[in-house]
Amino acid sequence: MVREISLSDVRGLIGEDVGLSDWISVDQSMIQQFADATDDHQFIHVDPERAALTPFGGTIAHGFLTLSLLSTMNFNCLPRVREQTMAINYGFDTVRFVNPVKVNSRIRGRFKLAEARFRAAGMLMITYDVSIEIEGEKKPALTAKWIVVVQFDPKDRPAQV
Repeated sequence: MVREISLSDVRGLIGEDVGLSDWISVDQSMIQQFADATDDHQFIHVDPERAALTPFGGTIAHGFLTLSLLSTMNFNCLPRVREQTMAINYGFDTVRFVNPVKVNSRIRGRFKLAEARFRAAGMLMITYDVSIEIEGEKKPALTAKWIVVVQFDPKDRPAQV
């Protein structure tokens, strides 16, 4: 169950782990659907026989597929800000693809609240340090600094910021 927090609680969570998502299975069907959607049909993703001859021993997920699953992971585990009217993906300061996600792996997201600052009257910019872990692997699939903008009614802004 995803918890709910208030705007006034957010800054107290800076430096804290705030979410660990459920595991997501990455199978060949998911990889193929992503290849079709993005027109990225490089053999390492879509040709199991040929990919078996590489050092990976089989197909691997696209890095951008892994990155795109952050949205699902976010909704699965991050606390919701009670006063928010909308949250918007602002972008990334960094993204590093550290370890390939092999077909039939399970991955999950780990989120640490790195920064939170109020911008404009009804906007809170939150930066998460994110890693996507691969079950059974020491190195994560990726690490990133992800920025999300939480919009809210300006009358709900805490007095102490």
